[in-house]
Amino acid sequence: MKPGVKLPQVTFRTRVRDESVGGPNPFRWQDMTTDDYFANKRVILFSLPGAFTPTCSTYQLPGFEKMAADFAAKGIDGIYCMSVNDSFVMNKWAEGQALKAVKVIPDGSGEFTRAMGMLVAKDNLGFGMRSWRYGAIVNNGVIEAWFEEPGRCDNHGEDPYGESSPENLMKYLEQEAAVAAE
Repeated sequence: MKPGVKLPQVTFRTRVRDESVGGPNPFRWQDMTTDDYFANKRVILFSLPGAFTPTCSTYQLPGFEKMAADFAAKGIDGIYCMSVNDSFVMNKWAEGQALKAVKVIPDGSGEFTRAMGMLVAKDNLGFGMRSWRYGAIVNNGVIEAWFEEPGRCDNHGEDPYGESSPENLMKYLEQEAAVAAE
């Protein structure tokens, strides 16, 4: 992926809270498209190997949540976390992380991740097919800036993290603002 590339058009199967459903599990299915998430907005998209995994749950997701107001001050309209997990898992993870600002996108079958060229095998960890860790600033559905962890390959022995960190994306936005101010 690189700046200037339009995001793939897919439909995401999500579960949303709907009190009219009633009962102990008041959720319904709602299809969301790439355009629903990315059209007419400047957002951050970051993707990671899996919900509830150590680096994702300890650093990356909480870091973006903590810095959400700072990103908004730099002109970011939303922050999305994507993983090749189903909506049930992503919603439970979001609940456990007490997310207020970051929204999760379930890519259960990996269709979006595959179209992005970021689907990798993680069989060495018992995960199956998952997303390589990356971040992007997306403006109206087009990649503005791309932050990919080094070494993308199937069954990578490590879990690189740094390029797609919230701090690194913020550094880009600050440099962009400094150049615009000149």
